[in-house]
Amino acid sequence: MTTDQMLNAFATFFVTIDPPGQIAIFLALTVGLSGEARRKIALFGTLLGIGIILLFMIIGAPLLELLGISLPAFRVAGGLLLFYTAFEMVFEKRQERREDQAQRALSTQEMRSIAVFPLAIPLIAGPGAISAAILLSSDFTTIAEYGALTGIVLSVGLILLVALLLANRLNDILGETTGMVITRLFGILLAALSVQFVADGMKQLLG
Repeated sequence: MTTDQMLNAFATFFVTIDPPGQIAIFLALTVGLSGEARRKIALFGTLLGIGIILLFMIIGAPLLELLGISLPAFRVAGGLLLFYTAFEMVFEKRQERREDQAQRALSTQEMRSIAVFPLAIPLIAGPGAISAAILLSSDFTTIAEYGALTGIVLSVGLILLVALLLANRLNDILGETTGMVITRLFGILLAALSVQFVADGMKQLLG
C-alpha cells in the first residue's frame, strides 16, 4: 500500500464517517442522560459501527462475486452513492436526515438501543462508509495491505470515539457555524474522491 493509497483511504473513511458531524447528533440522541450512560453508548455504538465496516471489508468482494456483480460495475455504483452522500453534506441535507433519524429514535426506541440504531447503523456504518469499505478493500490482496487498511479504519474509529466522549466540550469550541463549514468542506473532498471511483470503474468497464 502506497502513501497515496493510505491517505486516500483515510480521507474517504474520515469523510464518510464524519466524526465532527456526529457530535451534535450524539448530543441530541443522549440529551438528559448521565455522563456514564453517554460514555457507554459512545463506546458500544462506535465498536459496533466500526465492526460492521470491517466486516464488509472482508465479505464485500466475495458477496459481489456471489451476486454476479463485477467490481468495475460496483465502483461506478459505489462512486455515485458516495457522490450523493457528498451532495447531501455540501447542501446540509445529510445533517437534516441524521437529525430526523435521531428524533425518531428518541420517540420510538429505548435509550439502551440508541447505540445500535441510529448511532452504529446508519450514522457510523452507513451506505457511504460500507461502500467505501468494499471499494477500498478490493484494491488490496495481501495480509499486510488488509492490516494497514484495518488500522486506518480503527484510527478513524478512535477519532470518532474521542469526539463522542468529548462531545460537549467540542460542541462548545466548534459551534454550529464551524461545524457546518467543516462538513461542507468534507463534502467537496468526498465528491472529488467519488468521481475518481466512477472514472476508474468506467475505465475498467470500457477498457
